[in-house]
Amino acid sequence: MRTSLAPGIWLLRAFSRDSWYRGLILLLTFLIYTCYHMSRKPISIVKSQLHRNCSQLENSNNDTNSTTWCNWAPFDQDNYKELLGGVDDAFLVAYAVGMFISGIFGERLPLRYYLFGGMLLSGIFTSLFGLGYYWNIHQLWYYVLVQIFNGLVQTTGWPSVVTCVGNWFGKGKRGFIMGIWNSHTSVGNILGSLIAGIWVDSAWGLSFIVPGIIIGVMGLISFLFLIEYPEDVDCTPPQHHNGPVEDLGASVDSVVGHCPERESGTEHAECSKEPTEKPEAISFLGALRIPGVVEFSLCLLFAKLVSYTFLFWLPLYIVNVAHFGPKEAGDLSTLFDVGGIIGGILAGIISDYISGRAITCCVMLIVAAPLLFLYNYVGQNGIGSSVVMLIICGALVNGPYALITTAVSADLGTHKSLRGNSKALSTVTAIIDGTGSIGAALGPLLAGLISPTGWNNVFYMLISADVLACVFLSRLVYKEIQAWRGCVNRNGGYKEI
Repeated sequence: MRTSLAPGIWLLRAFSRDSWYRGLILLLTFLIYTCYHMSRKPISIVKSQLHRNCSQLENSNNDTNSTTWCNWAPFDQDNYKELLGGVDDAFLVAYAVGMFISGIFGERLPLRYYLFGGMLLSGIFTSLFGLGYYWNIHQLWYYVLVQIFNGLVQTTGWPSVVTCVGNWFGKGKRGFIMGIWNSHTSVGNILGSLIAGIWVDSAWGLSFIVPGIIIGVMGLISFLFLIEYPEDVDCTPPQHHNGPVEDLGASVDSVVGHCPERESGTEHAECSKEPTEKPEAISFLGALRIPGVVEFSLCLLFAKLVSYTFLFWLPLYIVNVAHFGPKEAGDLSTLFDVGGIIGGILAGIISDYISGRAITCCVMLIVAAPLLFLYNYVGQNGIGSSVVMLIICGALVNGPYALITTAVSADLGTHKSLRGNSKALSTVTAIIDGTGSIGAALGPLLAGLISPTGWNNVFYMLISADVLACVFLSRLVYKEIQAWRGCVNRNGGYKEI
């Protein structure tokens, strides 16, 4: 007598071969960029340990009257906030500059090798910062130099993973899929905070060394398992366009080869997977001419300014204002990233449903501005209000940032004007995220310069950045509203502008 099929086998057979490979790529790229962000987070947790309130500590082992005996030179000076801001900026400026170059290399090198080299070097430089603790290094130039090199090699990550995901997934429900997938940013920040928090009070060097080892190991895993194109394993390439049939046909033909059957109207025709001609990588200026790239890039500059200011300064803000310990402040700051996960998913779902990426970003940014003001004034009144405000602010601040760096970048990198040339994806992603990274560099630097005058002024700066981000999206918002009024996108996808 035959028995029924085992539930596990039934589950395996319920998904196609293509689905399993796409799931593998999503999971692998998710873990890859989780590790990138995890390795960036420790510096924000360790800041409060590099310069502490020594008068509140037992000074039994200190025979001097120094009020800075417990601090780590060179951050034991009165201008320690500016020095820490300079260390942050060394990483972020290098990252911003390197990002524009990284996209060009990403279009021309195998992503598997590119990611492996970048993750291995990222692990080395992250660990070198922590080794300064064990080697008893107190020279500022060492920490700045390590951060510069780390910022440069970390640019290998984002263009590579977005390009890989874009190669495997079409537009369909891209906002929703990438909204979930982009939670790797917040998951990485949370893991980085928790891992760094374990050793921040005892041996802060391990707060960097352990994440450095993890990202290096993950680089090896990506080298062994990453698949750049569906065609490499005989999977079906995605359809990148939801527009007219003739545009779609041209797009797919350029990827999988000419298909005479499609011209005659046969839906399920077999096509040769051999490309007729390899697409050339797009130029930098050519990518800038794609409609929407400049506007979304400038919007991301200010959106990322706000997000990275929280990334690098939130734990120290909580220590100074709410008077928590370094570990508790680090743990509490993870709630901002929990909100980021929620915001990224919501932004993707909403933008898919209303077919309006710019409108979704603009509305979230407008709502975020007054809530940032509210968090600064009432968010630290109690643990309950702090938890709620951090989650809400995290969702509204990181939602637009997540949407622009994922679904919008992939949309524009496979824009109909490119006629199926997937070689533009890495360059477009690098331009958008590179411009955003300029804001990411400015935010922590300005926070370091402004915070000595009062944290209120830092929040005024963040609110102003949110407003400016909305201003740069105004033209695209107007066009999306006009598209709603004037016509209906036949396939219900993102209305390209």
